[in-house]
Amino acid sequence: MTESLGLIMGAILALVLIVYTFWPENIFASQREKTHLDYLLERKDQLYENLRDLSFEYRAGKYPEEDFVVQRTQLENETAQLMAEIERLQQA
Repeated sequence: MTESLGLIMGAILALVLIVYTFWPENIFASQREKTHLDYLLERKDQLYENLRDLSFEYRAGKYPEEDFVVQRTQLENETAQLMAEIERLQQA
């Protein structure tokens, strides 16, 4: 491979990498804005995950029953409020 061929191949590779990096689909500004409903749906998933984790840790013996009941009640209440707001927004 000659030196000039190596330089040409390197330039082509650099050009391809630059085009790939800055192609419009890769720009974060072109992504759609999250709505309040999107945020609430993500929060719902997080609350369900927290409830699963809490149950797992309780069964593993990391929480006394009193603390588990209080935590679970708080998470369930927050989830119920969140679900009511999600339902209200989806019907609107």
